[in-house]
Amino acid sequence: MANVVYENFYLSNEIEDQFNSHLDLQQFCTVDDSLTGEPGMLRKVNVYKATDGTEKLALGQGNTKVIEVGFTPREYRILMAQNRFQYYDEEAMTDPMLVPAGTRHMGTDMFNTVNADVFAEFQKAVLTVSAPALNFDAFVDAAAKLNLENLENTSLFGFLCRADMAAVRKSLKEDLKFVEAFARNGYVGTVGGINLYTKKDAEEGTVVVATKEAVTLFQKKGTEVEQEREGNIRRNTIYSRKYYLAALTDETKAVKIVVGSGQ
Repeated sequence: MANVVYENFYLSNEIEDQFNSHLDLQQFCTVDDSLTGEPGMLRKVNVYKATDGTEKLALGQGNTKVIEVGFTPREYRILMAQNRFQYYDEEAMTDPMLVPAGTRHMGTDMFNTVNADVFAEFQKAVLTVSAPALNFDAFVDAAAKLNLENLENTSLFGFLCRADMAAVRKSLKEDLKFVEAFARNGYVGTVGGINLYTKKDAEEGTVVVATKEAVTLFQKKGTEVEQEREGNIRRNTIYSRKYYLAALTDETKAVKIVVGSGQ
């Protein structure tokens, strides 16, 4: 019984396309494709942070604080994510969609793994803003906390869970009720200059606001693919792997909005 052997070049592109299609890495973090080394090796990353310096001043008063920026070297270990898909010749001949579906899910599963690590780094944000509710003021204060000089030309985004997105929609309904998109489906795209994205695994009551400079994804460019074939039983095995590490490289570019009492 003949078997159609898939070339590594085809499989690598198929898996890589699926990986890219599920995550716009450029939108959420800085991507560095120059990663070298082996899994488990240490890589030192400088993590930047700044001291607070914003003060509420009365007439005739001046600042008594100065914002100071520094960095702390941290060590990260290079990770290797790998998955495996197996199929028999007879299965592929019976169902021609078997292999494309399997390789497609290899890309999806790879995305889920890497994406979880990227999001975990965003959740390490040390700057915080306490707000009584997820209203317009909370997002404005979060943007101000980042102390960006050119806020108008900076792309800011925020991750929040579905329940918190619903809370934002309810909070802003009076301000947006005459906006066509909102009136039609409750759409909230940008609040206070921050693009909002619903993320199922985001923590309720906590919104992470950041720029893509906050987290860097160091990775070895491309997806490696390896195949094995057991001719006697006509079983084929495909491996795909990705070498990477995600790191919060600039603590001054990420802030958490925490719903609580006070400001």
